[in-house]
Amino acid sequence: MVFNFLKGQFIDVIEWTDDTRNTMVYRFERYGNEIKYGAKLTVREGQLAVFVHEGQLADVFEPGMYMLETNNMPIMTSLQHWSHGFNSPFKSEIYFINTRRFAGLKWGTQNPVMLRDPEFGPLRLRAFGSYAVRVQDPVAFMREIVGTDGDFTQEKIAGQIRNIVVQKVSRVLAASGIPALDMAANTKDLSDVIGKAIAPTLSEYGLEMPELYIENISLPPEVEKVLDQRTSMGIVGDLNKFTQFSAAQAMQKAAEGGDGGMGAGLGAGMGMGMGMGMAQAMGQSMGGQPAAAAPPPPPPPATEQMWHIAENGQTRGPFPQSQLAQHITRDTLVWSEGQSGWQKAGDIPALQSLFPAIPPPPPPIG
Repeated sequence: MVFNFLKGQFIDVIEWTDDTRNTMVYRFERYGNEIKYGAKLTVREGQLAVFVHEGQLADVFEPGMYMLETNNMPIMTSLQHWSHGFNSPFKSEIYFINTRRFAGLKWGTQNPVMLRDPEFGPLRLRAFGSYAVRVQDPVAFMREIVGTDGDFTQEKIAGQIRNIVVQKVSRVLAASGIPALDMAANTKDLSDVIGKAIAPTLSEYGLEMPELYIENISLPPEVEKVLDQRTSMGIVGDLNKFTQFSAAQAMQKAAEGGDGGMGAGLGAGMGMGMGMGMAQAMGQSMGGQPAAAAPPPPPPPATEQMWHIAENGQTRGPFPQSQLAQHITRDTLVWSEGQSGWQKAGDIPALQSLFPAIPPPPPPIG
C-alpha cells in the first residue's frame, strides 16, 4: 500500500495502490488524524472510493482526482450541514473498492448431481469449472457483504459465491434433459443458463459474474469403465470375425511357442473354444447378428449285423454284412443272432443283395 500524507496535523493526499491482486475493499487508515477540508483524493481506474460518515454511506467517487470540498461532496455536505465557507477538518471513513474483474476462481460439485438420463437411466454426475466476479454496485456491496471490514479479500466471499454456483449448476444439469454423452457439446449453453440464473442473487450483493465456465462434466469411474467397454465393442465391429482373428492369433502364438506338452495344448484348445462360445453369447446379448449355427454332427452309423460261416465242420467269423460277400456263396451256411439255426445264404432275404440276380430259365423252343 502506498500512502502520501503530511506528517503534520491533517492528511493532505488520499489514494490507494493495490499490490495484492486479491483485495476487494480497503479502508484508508487515518492514523488518528482528521481529514483536511480541501484534501486531494485520487481514485485510479478499476477503483471506487466510498465515504462513510458516522456509520452512514455517503458520497461515492469514480476514477479521477478530486478536491474534497462541498461542491464535490453533496451527501457529506448535507449530513454535516456544511456551508460554502466551511474549511474545517472532518472525520470520515474512506473505503477503496476494487472494481476490476477477479478471474480464475474455482467451483466444483462436492456431491454428485442426480440426472435422469434418457439413454442410461439415473446417473450421478460431477462437474467443475471456473468463474470471474466483480463489484457492480459498491453501495450494496458495502451494505450487504463488507460492513466494517477494512481489508476485505476475495477469499472471504469466494466460498459463498461457490455455493451459489454449485446450487444453480445442480438444478440446471438435473433439469436440462440433455443426455450425459451430449453435455460436453453443450457446456457453453449450460454456462449461459447458469450465469443468468445466478445473476439476480449476485445483484443483491452488489456483484456480477461476467464469466462462468464449465470445464468438465464427468461420470462415476465405474460407469466410465462400462462405457469404455461398450465403446470398445463398437470399435471391434463384427464380433464373429474378431473372434476368429483372435483365435488365429492365439494358435499362431501357440505354434511359435512350441507344443508345450499335450496338457498345455488341450488346455489352450478348451480355452479357445470357451472364448469363442462366450464371444458368440456376448454378441447375441448385445443385439448383434447371431452367429450362424454350426451344422449338426452326422448321426452315428447303425450297428452292422454280424454273420458266422460254417465250412468243413468249423465256424468262421463273425464278419460284418458289408464284408460277407467275399466269403460266401449262395450255398454257404450262415448264422446271425436271432436265427433259429444255420441256413443257406441264398435263402436269407437280408443277404439277397450280396449275390447277382439269376435269370429265369429260357423259354422252350418252338
